[in-house]
Amino acid sequence: MSIENEVKNREMKVKDLDPEALEKAASMLKAIAHPMRISILSQLEDGKKLTVTEIHKLLEIEQSTTSHHLGILKDKGVLSSTREGKNTYYYLKHDSLKNIIDCISRCSVGNH
Repeated sequence: MSIENEVKNREMKVKDLDPEALEKAASMLKAIAHPMRISILSQLEDGKKLTVTEIHKLLEIEQSTTSHHLGILKDKGVLSSTREGKNTYYYLKHDSLKNIIDCISRCSVGNH
């Protein structure tokens, strides 16, 4: 089987998803659908792992606000975290979420 056929066979179409999977996908998209959360996700592209402090400094927002948004994204299955010493690092739970971030970037630039 060619690589192209393998990729096509692995791709899951929305029509093939069961209602529970669609509900989970919708919940994840709702969590992402906030300007600050999109900004957070864009900081975590390419496998980056950042702490709350690093994210709040990068985005110049309050640490408590950052924690609030990270909690929502983690709760909805968009982010995961790992503890290393005193720090908790947040990262994209699924590499394919990068496609959503890329889509948002492409769709929002120059299409007013």
